[in-house]
Amino acid sequence: QLAFGLCRPPGHHAGRDYMGGYCYLNNAALAAERLLAGGLQRVAVLDVDYHHGNGTQDIFYARGDVFFASLHCDPQTDFPYFWGRADEKGAGAGQGANLNLPLPRGTDWAGYAPALATALAAITSFGAQALVLSFGADTFEADPISHFQLKTGDYRLMGAAIAKLGLPIAVIMEGGYCIEALGLNVRHFLEGLAG
Repeated sequence: QLAFGLCRPPGHHAGRDYMGGYCYLNNAALAAERLLAGGLQRVAVLDVDYHHGNGTQDIFYARGDVFFASLHCDPQTDFPYFWGRADEKGAGAGQGANLNLPLPRGTDWAGYAPALATALAAITSFGAQALVLSFGADTFEADPISHFQLKTGDYRLMGAAIAKLGLPIAVIMEGGYCIEALGLNVRHFLEGLAG
């Protein structure tokens, strides 16, 4: 089962009572809550946008029913700066249900793939019954506001790796600002997910 939410503006920087980074409603958090309300016990949110999903982390940080994992630029150098460090592991009932994998500027697929594998293994260990995927194509090498070096073909590899979880997946579109390549990058990602 695979669904794609083509959302604009993105949402992962929005918290319960604040907005930021062009985000007003946290679409991924709303999707996760909907899945829980529908009877699931454990849901994972995987954020692969260039920027850390600080709003999503904040919403679920003290909860144990949603596992949040994020691959993103190092907050020492990029927005949102004050969130997304590796030592942020969750609190209270959510202790251990938060995984941040900050990566340096210039990261290409060779550096990205091992971090993705770490996140996917953690999601499996959590026992998630469904995955909400905050997908940002601003990890693309030509993105005007970001500094990773993923190529169009890498998105197919990313999608295929995530598909191996074998979970129902709701993809929520986040960032992606290289307009000329955005459609092709999203297509490759979704084709990888769909097999």
